[in-house]
Amino acid sequence: MADFSHLQDFLQPVSRVYLNNDQEYDAYQIGGVIDIYEPDHHPDLEAAQVIILGVGEERGSQSGRTGTSGPDAIRREFYSLYNWHREVKVADIGNLLSGATLADAYAALNAVLAALLHAKKTVIILGGSHDLTYAQYKAYASQQWVIEATVADALIDLQEESPARSDSFLMDMLTEQPNYIRHYNHLGFQSYFVHPRMLETLDKLRFDCYRLGKVRENIEEAEPVLRNTDLFSLDINIIRHMDAPANHLSPNGFTGEEACSLARFAGMSHKLSTFGIYGYRPEKDKENLTARQISQMLWYFMDGQAVKQKESPLENRDAFWEFHIAFSDIDTVFLKSKKTSRWWMQTPDKEFLPCSYADYLLASNNEIPERWLRHQERL
Repeated sequence: MADFSHLQDFLQPVSRVYLNNDQEYDAYQIGGVIDIYEPDHHPDLEAAQVIILGVGEERGSQSGRTGTSGPDAIRREFYSLYNWHREVKVADIGNLLSGATLADAYAALNAVLAALLHAKKTVIILGGSHDLTYAQYKAYASQQWVIEATVADALIDLQEESPARSDSFLMDMLTEQPNYIRHYNHLGFQSYFVHPRMLETLDKLRFDCYRLGKVRENIEEAEPVLRNTDLFSLDINIIRHMDAPANHLSPNGFTGEEACSLARFAGMSHKLSTFGIYGYRPEKDKENLTARQISQMLWYFMDGQAVKQKESPLENRDAFWEFHIAFSDIDTVFLKSKKTSRWWMQTPDKEFLPCSYADYLLASNNEIPERWLRHQERL
């Protein structure tokens, strides 16, 4: 594990007492068990599986500010929840210190994340504006790790003409060379906010974009996408205003329960190593409802982590039901986990691709699942 004294140069501790208004946390609350970087305590990062990092940097957005009020507001709500997942060890390493410039903030986030990724930790980033996703990606690029990235956002941030970095960061992330993104998924875009040619461009690159309505038809179809994801970035503008009042973009979006499902799917992924939640502006919140929504998403992410620990590796075939199927003259194998009921399908290169029960049903009816076809096109 990277020496915490080195990471400490980039970090500002938090105060458990401040977050709980001078009260003690109950031993069963998350605030009572989480290992926190406080002025008089360094967390044991070796023991932690999941690490929380606050990054209140907003200079890449229209607000142009930086601070810790957003991450701390989410912490205040999260720490008050009851801990049902004692097998998941969580540490909070405080807030990223704001550098002199936005570039300094990116560099600091890159350095901290790279050290934690190298130590094989799962990191939750409490943002901050959505352009911090770029620094989240650069932590992988600095390690030369080729990854699959998924962004959940009502918008597609490819607007090169915008002066705000948060509106255009995807352009650099997807096109700069050398590039370490093997595949990109976009979840929950709202069509009326997105230029049609933007979607055409992403489709030509064989990237997968899932419209809000399509994902809401069957939220379970998002689980295989997140199961295969290394980097997950979520802008709270995907949650409808009613359930997240700090989202002023649209009255439409995912419900709070659906957003919790996405967070749980992310937590269940064996591949996922960074999960950024961006776009929370506490000054736009109403009665801390959005902070509570995000805190409950974090709770469900931990629930997913607990489920992940129960899953057997694919090599242990006794833990899976095996189904041999032929569709369109292609012989393949589907696996279903006996523990979690998740599905995988074998591709011609003998790899197993995460899929859903719906894909199995299509193959059983001699139809080619779109997920299988898209994978083959990319190859």
